[in-house]
Amino acid sequence: MLDFAWLIFVFPAAGALINLFFGARLNKSAIGWIASGAVIAAFAVAVGLLFGLLGLDHEHRAVTIHLWDWIDVGNFHAPAAMLVDSLSVTMALVVTGVGALIHIYATGYMHDEERFQRFFVYLNFFIFAMLILILSDNFLGMFVGWEGVGLASYLLIGFYFDKEDSTYGSYADAGKKAFIVNRIGDFGMMLAMMALWTSLGTLTFEGVFEHAGQLSAGVATAVCLLLLLAATGKSAQLPLFVWLPDAMAGPTPVSALIHAATMVTAGVYMIARTHVLFALAPGVMATTAWVGLLTALLGASIALVQTDLKKILAYSTISQLGYMILGVGVGAYAFAIFHLITHAFFKALLFLSAGNVMHGLHGELDIRKMGNLRAKLPTTYKLFAIGSLALAGFPLTSGFFSKDAILLTVFDSNLLLYALGLFTALLTAFYSFRAVFVTFWGKPRDKHVFDHAHESHGVMTSTLWVLAALALIGGLLNLPFVLTLEHWLEEAVGAATFHPSVGLEIGLLVVSALVSLAGIALAYGRYVQDAAWARRITAVFKPLESLAQHKWYIDELYMTAIVQPLRAGAAFLAGIIDQRAIDGSVNLLGTAHLAAGNLLRRVHNGLVPTYALSLFVGVVAVLLYFVFV
Repeated sequence: MLDFAWLIFVFPAAGALINLFFGARLNKSAIGWIASGAVIAAFAVAVGLLFGLLGLDHEHRAVTIHLWDWIDVGNFHAPAAMLVDSLSVTMALVVTGVGALIHIYATGYMHDEERFQRFFVYLNFFIFAMLILILSDNFLGMFVGWEGVGLASYLLIGFYFDKEDSTYGSYADAGKKAFIVNRIGDFGMMLAMMALWTSLGTLTFEGVFEHAGQLSAGVATAVCLLLLLAATGKSAQLPLFVWLPDAMAGPTPVSALIHAATMVTAGVYMIARTHVLFALAPGVMATTAWVGLLTALLGASIALVQTDLKKILAYSTISQLGYMILGVGVGAYAFAIFHLITHAFFKALLFLSAGNVMHGLHGELDIRKMGNLRAKLPTTYKLFAIGSLALAGFPLTSGFFSKDAILLTVFDSNLLLYALGLFTALLTAFYSFRAVFVTFWGKPRDKHVFDHAHESHGVMTSTLWVLAALALIGGLLNLPFVLTLEHWLEEAVGAATFHPSVGLEIGLLVVSALVSLAGIALAYGRYVQDAAWARRITAVFKPLESLAQHKWYIDELYMTAIVQPLRAGAAFLAGIIDQRAIDGSVNLLGTAHLAAGNLLRRVHNGLVPTYALSLFVGVVAVLLYFVFV
């Protein structure tokens, strides 16, 4: 099967091209199933690659498949080649598997959309670009996919480019914001590649990692900081997370695809892939851990006060990505990938369930207008509740095992990071079930919204049960049966460095379980019972509510410190330098030529006396020249 690995790129690319050139002649059903079938086929190839690797010896489960010579200029060589190993195959399974379910769901969700064909072309292109990113065997190939998902996200986030409302402002601007903010991180990736090429003369992962020991401490630190900058852009970490909440302007399947399985996981994957370099820069790893922790805490605090259902999930994604970055920062690469996988399951489930809510309420997403929707949307309620349990880390769900695996390593690394990580887990459980209780419990707050609510059916619910099952049992991936995820990824990301005793591990599991249950109980007491004890506890954080509602004023800070000065500088350059100085100089030159032309035109008027006078003046001028010179 490894000989046919290249087919994993062909299927989504073919789906996009078929719908691009022939979609206008096809009905919507055909377009949707061509796009979905392409990703399902890519998933089948990924499964084949998995079994192909399992058939190899443990020491040889990393295969480079050379496709063609891509760039060969002087000493610079960049092949078009695939790296098929445990990490890339695992990522491919997640991207194509969850991506296929999202495609199938979208065939129902987007059925009434006028730009149906365009949507599925973009969606297939997104999967194609992500597969290039995770399967390339060199930095340059990964960067092509990196830029491809950036372009695809811009197109999909701004899909409703002609729409504008009070929640997201201009939808086109939301797409541009994502594109521009990510360019900052991309600049870091480009500089890192230049530094690696200059220092080592290669950009293949094998060559870079083999000779990484030749890097000086300063160069290794600089490269890792630049790669961290790239990861903060794609994976929405401080300070470049501001694009992700606005990405909710795109259709809900796009939110699920970006937030669950594709773009935002790219930074986590990239750091795990380059762990050899990060091992040379322990200071950068510590910085990475703190960036992840602070992002997790910040995202959770903002999610607490959001009233838009999709934005609650958006800030939740930022927070959970923070956990993944925290994991890679403390060297728990396999556990970070484990949480990436489980997060793909339950976050895709939550976003698509929110899509059902939005569809059933005719576009309404304000949870203050909801209440008791479990009576009208019973299936969606069950699905959303399952996703929320996994997100909250409820015992024995997938999120419980993956989040605790990260916190276990953090406990060994830094007790302060562990304590703050536990506190963030408490906030996560609270805001997760705040969304559940306010949306689906209590009494209807808007009678019109409640009366017109209806359940979704068909592919918009059936596909979600697959995700619900994975959200519940996904933790089995790392339980010690035959081959745990941790051992499966060892060859690609290294073995775990912390091996706690059984007693310590069980103790920390119990602590995590109690924290999750406490957060859920607090949400129940506050939003269902409206208990005095719950109000007293939540009142402690009242002084911070305004800050959280304004997203800690980070957008305002960017606007004041960066955007407005840039706009003022651009206005100065356009108005003063360009129009007055440059255009003024050009216009002055043109005016001078016109004046000279008008003067000469008076001389060349066709009259003999004028020409005689001109001849006389010329003769006098020549005589004066010879007399005085």
